This record gives sequence, C-alpha cells and structure tokens, in this order.
Amino acid sequence: MNQTIDLLMSHMSIRKFKEKNIEEEKVRAIIEAGQWAATSSHFQAYSIINVQDPHKRQLLAEVTGGQKWVTECPLFLVFCADLHRGKTSWEGFDPKVFGNTEMFIMATVDAALAAQKAFIAAQSLGLGGVYIGGIRNDLRKVSEILGLPELVYVVFGMCLGYPDEDPGLKPRLPLEVVYKTDSYDESTDAERIAAYNKVVRQYYLDRTDGKTKDTWSERCGRNMMAKTRDEIGEFLRSKGFCKK
Repeated sequence: MNQTIDLLMSHMSIRKFKEKNIEEEKVRAIIEAGQWAATSSHFQAYSIINVQDPHKRQLLAEVTGGQKWVTECPLFLVFCADLHRGKTSWEGFDPKVFGNTEMFIMATVDAALAAQKAFIAAQSLGLGGVYIGGIRNDLRKVSEILGLPELVYVVFGMCLGYPDEDPGLKPRLPLEVVYKTDSYDESTDAERIAAYNKVVRQYYLDRTDGKTKDTWSERCGRNMMAKTRDEIGEFLRSKGFCKK
C-alpha cells in the first residue's frame, strides 16, 4: 500500500545481531521518535534507560532466564512507567492520586506507546530487535539493579541492533478474530482459531525442521503457566502503584 504500512506489517523478532555498534545519531533519533508518541494529558509518564554496563546487562539477562541477546545486542533499552517525575515536578495535586489504578494504567500505556514508536523508528533505520518481557520475572531485583525510585517500574526491555538473521514473519490471528463491529461477536472465533492453529503448527514445523509442532493455543497456554509472575501485584503496591 505504501512504505509505512509495509514497514509496520513486516515486524519480526530479531535475537541475533551483527557485531556493529549503532551510530549515536541513530540512537538519539530512536529515543526522540519515542518521545513523540501520544501521551495521556501530556504527562509523558515514562522513562527510558539505556543499559550499557556489561555487569548490569548480565544481571538483567539472568533475570530474564538467560536470554543471551540481552548481553549481546548493541543497544538494550529499558522502558519504565514513571510517576515519580510527576510527583516531584507537578503542582497543585493531591499526592494520594498517584496510587490510583488509573494512574498506573496511564503510565504503563505511555511507556508502551513510546516503546512502539521507538521500535518502528529503529526498523526504519535498518535495525531489528525484540521486546524482553522476561525482565519482569523479578521486578524487585531489576529495580535494585537500575536504582529505580518509588513510582517507577520496568514494563519491558528492548534489544536493538543490525539483524544477523531472518526468522520470517510469524502468522497473526485472522483479522475477524481481533476486529469486531459494534459488539464483541465471537460466534465464528472458535472455527477461525482452529484453522489458525493449523497455520501456526506448520509455521513452527517449517521453522524448526520438524522439531516443534506447537499450535498457537498450546504454546500460549504453556507459556502463560510458565511465568505467572504472581508477585508483581505486591511489588507494584510496594512501589506506590495500585493502592486504590
């Protein structure tokens, strides 16, 4: 349709990178593009940490369960929901409001929007990468490693670099399953998801030379139970989030 749509529809997770540093002007452009994402009420309730220290990278990789690309990628960014800056900078507010669940959602969405904008900018510059949700496996430890104050928590990490692999596009759900009109009509979802499961199974068979034969339903169910992260709610409340 156009170059922008083509770029958006070519997303794939890259975990293997060339041994080539990302030029500093490109790093700044990626971060600045993230800053121009939509933000609720102009709050800009997020912070981005460029983790360069090899020791901290190694510690964070251990938290993720040993995802080696965290240490190997040229650029590792950590996106944080940040209400701390607002609490210390804004005027005329009741401090109790920062404990609202709505404020937590707002800051999390702000961080996610900035990250997606940054990722697209990186793609447009010839880079690739992968989001690292595994950094939430131990938010308390991550908070200590990065020295995060009250009302700041890590939403996810992002590895970026020049791609050294082409894993191919992973099939998405049928449009009709995620796109509804007027109401949540799921009358045809089961049939469409069953067909999609066959497509995903074939994708993994082809990608792994027959070693993996997961369907989407099987893989998602297993992954969900492998990392329930039940302690996150308690941690968030300890940092001042979601108190009411």
